Amino acid sequence: MTEGVFSQPGSGARFDWGPAGAAELARVCSVLVVVDVLSFSTAVDIAVGRGMRVHPFPWSDQARAYADRIGAAVAVGRKQASDASPWSLSPAALQNAPFVAELVLPSPNGASICSAAASTGVPVVAACLRNAPAVARWLHAQAFGTPTRPVGVVAAGELWPDGTLRPCVEDLLGAAAVLDGLSMLGVPLSVEAAVSLAALASVRNVPAAVRRCVSGQELIQRGFADDVKLAVQVGTSHTVPVLTGQSFAPA
Repeated sequence: MTEGVFSQPGSGARFDWGPAGAAELARVCSVLVVVDVLSFSTAVDIAVGRGMRVHPFPWSDQARAYADRIGAAVAVGRKQASDASPWSLSPAALQNAPFVAELVLPSPNGASICSAAASTGVPVVAACLRNAPAVARWLHAQAFGTPTRPVGVVAAGELWPDGTLRPCVEDLLGAAAVLDGLSMLGVPLSVEAAVSLAALASVRNVPAAVRRCVSGQELIQRGFADDVKLAVQVGTSHTVPVLTGQSFAPA
């Protein structure tokens, strides 16, 4: 496939933002890494690490019907979690909720991007601060990260009330953590990917930055400080969730 300038041709690892960036990179890359630190990717890391298969689903009222159709549990909104429905987008809730073999996990950002990317047939990996080093090692071991088998790393970003993309600190740092691991393994980065490393290098304390950024403060003020605490545990997970068919499972 012919690569246009927006696909960052000639590099082994590339970086972009949101659904549009994911669509462009999925068109030309051999694997897509989606980063949504607060909280989809972190929730996937925890659930898959417990042995659950996670089905990403766009944020809509249809998630429960889809879950019923495939015989899965469904995650609800954080505030809607209950004894009857203990699974939610909250990583802390998923760490303690009863085990289920199949879980539908809707989210407005990361899950929507993953669902769209899966329809292209490109392998999709969910990455966060917890598993970024493990993801980078796995990608390199699979011989991804060359100009002919490039990696596309996508920072999911957040949404403004009007639905437009809000680039956010936590996803920039999470994506940069994956790209940093690839760079240390000799993968040539696009300019966009390399510039993201400058942001990572300028932050002395990544967990503190994520706690203090807009998204971190929003969750903390809503009463979900435990979610942020889990999300900033850099490099603690060896789980590499890969979207196979319609669900994430360990690589």
